Amino acid sequence: MHVALTGATGFLGLRLLRQLLTTHTSLTVLTHAGSGDALSRITRFFELSGAPEALVRALPRRLRVVETALEQPRLGLSRTAFRELADSLGAIWHSAGSINLEGDLAHLRRTNVEGTRHVLDLAAAGRHRPAVHHVSTAFVAGARREGVAYEDELSGAHGFENAYERSKFEAETLVRDWSRTHGRPVLVLRPSILVTDLPPHPELPTHPLQVIEQILRDSLRAAGHEDAPGAARTRMRLVGHPYGHLNLMPVEEAADVMVRLAERPAPGEATVPGQATTPGQATTPGQTPVSGRATASGQVTTYHVVHHHDVPVPTVVALLERLVPLDLALVPERPADATPLEALMDFYPGFTSYLGHRRRFDDTRVRTLFGARPSAYRVDLAYLCAGLMRGRPVTG
Repeated sequence: MHVALTGATGFLGLRLLRQLLTTHTSLTVLTHAGSGDALSRITRFFELSGAPEALVRALPRRLRVVETALEQPRLGLSRTAFRELADSLGAIWHSAGSINLEGDLAHLRRTNVEGTRHVLDLAAAGRHRPAVHHVSTAFVAGARREGVAYEDELSGAHGFENAYERSKFEAETLVRDWSRTHGRPVLVLRPSILVTDLPPHPELPTHPLQVIEQILRDSLRAAGHEDAPGAARTRMRLVGHPYGHLNLMPVEEAADVMVRLAERPAPGEATVPGQATTPGQATTPGQTPVSGRATASGQVTTYHVVHHHDVPVPTVVALLERLVPLDLALVPERPADATPLEALMDFYPGFTSYLGHRRRFDDTRVRTLFGARPSAYRVDLAYLCAGLMRGRPVTG
């Protein structure tokens, strides 16, 4: 089974690529046309993340790089090239997308929704009926801030915190419609906020939480405050809940769980040569499919890929205080006497709203398959600091 992966040079995609190379001799990586030498960037990540030298040396012969444009029909390829690519694949991993929490909805739709549509077109065109693995996000749960978000749920009834969430919700809706129309099973993987303790490096993809740091730094400068190590700390009130919590999932572990889930047979796949299950019939744990070819069940199976322990919002606040010269205080509602700096936060609701979240993402399906063992990673302040600020001075 030959596998294609979109987003292979991204924060998650690089980890998925490394995991997939443990079980596949070769891979096709679909990279953004004009984004630079993808193979060099992949190689550099493998070097910086401590991959074995033999694996690094083998990358040029194990990876086929195809430059594409997700936003365009046929991924920007000619009809012949598109058909040849589609016919060569047994599975497609769609990991590419924009995670810009402050992005414009129209732009996010071009990348996250139309990009998904065109990847599904690739899957529909393949004569081997390739399996489809779609990376969504647990945050399709939207603006529901309390209670439990379940894997079978996909409803926009609560609205969305930002355009990113809406675009990913629309993309997942598109995936479900495609599965039903084509009678093809799809695996949907919903990670929470992905983090790492791999030290930051200019040649590595940006850590997702660095976006929040940059927003705070930009706001400080716009409000006329000094933003430099050792600068006097500026007090700022942020709307949030002192008992709020967020799920932060180590990206390395997320990639491992995702690949293990994809290796399991889809409902309706054969698990023994010459013996097929009926659509929707459960398979015995530990069995593997004969091939990665999808069947006509048309079923979407969704998993929350999340950490077993949420991170308290005060820990996130403490992290931000380490990154930026701010003295942050959580308040229940926007202050009537908001300072110019605090008023700027009204322009960035895409991340500040998460400081009030108290919901939990149910991952019963993953725990049923793999057991309720705790994560190998303790995601605390020390872990988060390691992935964001090692090698640079602490502010304040």
